[in-house]
Amino acid sequence: MANPTREGSLEAPTRHPVDWKNPEFYNEDALFNELERVFDICHGCRRCFNLCQSFPKLFDAIDDSETMEIDGITKADYWQTVDHCYLCDMCYMTKCPYVPPHEWNLDFPHLMLRAKAVKFKKGETKLRDKILTSTDTLGSLLGIPVVAGLVNAANKNKPLRKLNQKILGIHADAKLPDFHSNNLKKRDKKRIPLAAVRKGELTTGKVALFSTCYGNNNEPEIGEDLIKVFEHNGIMVRLVEKEQCCGMPKLELGDLESVDKAKQNNIPLLAKLIDQGFDIVGPIPSCVLMFKQELPLLYPDDAEVKKVQAAMYDPFEYLMLRHKEDLLKTEFKQSLGKIAYQVACHLRVQNIGLKTREVLSLIPDTEVNAIERCSGHDGTYAVKAETHADSMKIVKPVVNRVKQAKADHYSSDCPMAGHHVENGLGADAGKGAEHPLTLLRQAYGL
Repeated sequence: MANPTREGSLEAPTRHPVDWKNPEFYNEDALFNELERVFDICHGCRRCFNLCQSFPKLFDAIDDSETMEIDGITKADYWQTVDHCYLCDMCYMTKCPYVPPHEWNLDFPHLMLRAKAVKFKKGETKLRDKILTSTDTLGSLLGIPVVAGLVNAANKNKPLRKLNQKILGIHADAKLPDFHSNNLKKRDKKRIPLAAVRKGELTTGKVALFSTCYGNNNEPEIGEDLIKVFEHNGIMVRLVEKEQCCGMPKLELGDLESVDKAKQNNIPLLAKLIDQGFDIVGPIPSCVLMFKQELPLLYPDDAEVKKVQAAMYDPFEYLMLRHKEDLLKTEFKQSLGKIAYQVACHLRVQNIGLKTREVLSLIPDTEVNAIERCSGHDGTYAVKAETHADSMKIVKPVVNRVKQAKADHYSSDCPMAGHHVENGLGADAGKGAEHPLTLLRQAYGL
């Protein structure tokens, strides 16, 4: 067993590129040798027991085995640990003392990615999961006017949801997003972008909005709120045309070929916009992280990927840069009172600090209570029949913090996380989760 008393590295974590094009990456024997090595270290440490269900599943399997060591569990136990990882990166970023440059070189999330990629390549991924992660296709098909209405109604019908759980494996109690035929791109066609731009030293004042699948098809209001807030602050906004899914859902599935296809479409579009003087902003933390971290690690030698990485911003990160340049308007017309704010994992991983809290705290008579705990949603984890109960267990501490705060609003930069908290609140959900951009627009009185 690995020595649990071995000191971790005190140096800043270093992320190594993912060698996914190497045939050895998909060698199952080599994969299981590495899984055994890493799981043995995790077993000796156990610092990550409270982050997600991957670690409890692993530790319970070991503790229930005859040897109570890593050699006592089966490959099925290995796969269960893999399946419960949704690549939030919190173990790597906040808990693990053995990440590179430590000699043990432990990157749990990217090892799980490798395992998921092997599973996908073997053809063992469920059809349901392939469908759920095909967000562009779902948005196009379910956004057809008549279809959208029928699907949205069906998703709120309990008997149909229970039938859907039996047939498709989508849990009847999971909160599912609406689909809009009048999506963000359609709504934006009549808008005339700002002509006068307030350029700064850190920001161009010209933003290309990567609306994302979710922001375009499921909650276009978030994109509208962003545009209103940015224009109010002298920032010109245009939508990225012909964008595809960022690739994060397929990454979490281990479908790296689909990630590559999305990259081949999106990166040239975004790089061209950057050459035209635009900064890039995305309203969903997972999508921003895809361009800031995951694609650069998958394509470490691609100059255009690096160009996009340097020009990609979270909305509140961008607004705080404007504030640093004295270009952010702070004349607010409405206070927001107390806000219970769940900090999305994929926002924390970006290492930019709590920029959303910083911006909202500029509003007079507004208190932001940050909750740095995972919501357990992960896009698909919370909706699958076999993992929904686990997702509700993970979100419970966040729900309890929201209840204790007795706040006027509760919010998350990840709208799906916000609605998952809302689901956990049940009868106490009130008016529901509100996105921070929506709250900021309210404060400006726009």
